[in-house]
Amino acid sequence: MAIRNASHAGSWYDDDERELSSQLDEFLSRVPDQLEDNDLPVPGARVIIAPHAGYSYSGPCAAWAYKALDLKAAKRVFILGPSHTYYLRGCALTTFNKYATPFGDLVVDRNTVNELRETGKFTDIPARRDVDEHSLEMHIPFLWKRLQQTFGDDSAKYPPIVPILVGDGSVEEEKAFGSLLSPYLKDPTTAWIVSSDFCHWGSRFSYRPHFADGAIRDMDAPLSKGVRHEVLNVTPPDWSQLGVSSGEPEIHEVIKVLDQLAMDAVESGKHSEFYKVVQDSHNTVCGRHPIGVIMAALESLETADGKGKFKFVQYQRSNLVKKSFDFSVSYASAYAVV
Repeated sequence: MAIRNASHAGSWYDDDERELSSQLDEFLSRVPDQLEDNDLPVPGARVIIAPHAGYSYSGPCAAWAYKALDLKAAKRVFILGPSHTYYLRGCALTTFNKYATPFGDLVVDRNTVNELRETGKFTDIPARRDVDEHSLEMHIPFLWKRLQQTFGDDSAKYPPIVPILVGDGSVEEEKAFGSLLSPYLKDPTTAWIVSSDFCHWGSRFSYRPHFADGAIRDMDAPLSKGVRHEVLNVTPPDWSQLGVSSGEPEIHEVIKVLDQLAMDAVESGKHSEFYKVVQDSHNTVCGRHPIGVIMAALESLETADGKGKFKFVQYQRSNLVKKSFDFSVSYASAYAVV
């Protein structure tokens, strides 16, 4: 059986089982045991959004989503992430049978993968690209830890996983994949992890919005547009209400506003609204398409009583940017009760 090696262990996270376990325990212990009168995990919170950077950067934020994740009824876990290693249109499925971690291997649900492949709507992730990709791998040790807390030390009791890369796509294409996945989402024994960082700010990401002359402008607007410091299609907030007395916000405050627009759109439960906000702001949310697909799937369920909508519980940035030569990546964690 082909096993995908834990290629980022020893660099993006610890490859020593004891050290990694201790680190994840520490991240989870920092999260309160209750959120708004809900004991954690939140009952019925079968879907989360969590970041995928190196654990020293995003681990403390990701822990908020994982501590909220309710796995007690899980019999399979979908993991949706963006492709960083090759251009992908649509969605692609892993060809591996297991994903390795320093703790042990999580088994891939080959039956579900084959069902999806038989629809003819999915391609296969090239094996080398699968190994190089971090957006899926970074969730496997966190998931193992939470499965261990839920089911005990016998990994034979752990539900299998369904790793899917979600690539570029229009609103209609995201809705189509959301509709295709919605029957699995309806299944109360299925849990979902959506992998995404939020704003990537800096010249290395070709995205440097700042506030100037009454507007939010991108210092790295494409030359093809023939303009410098393109004005983004975003209405700036009343900065004084955000505690910015001078009316001249720091760059990190602009980043927070852009991320808040995206998070508000996710919490709205309206897939098209999130898609539009990202298009208008050009926000470099790397997992915007996985988020879009799961939002489309949730929206198709037509749940009531606030179910099926994400709630963000944590937001962090790797750095509070003040200078144009600096950089940062934003991290956010959310859960949805289904």
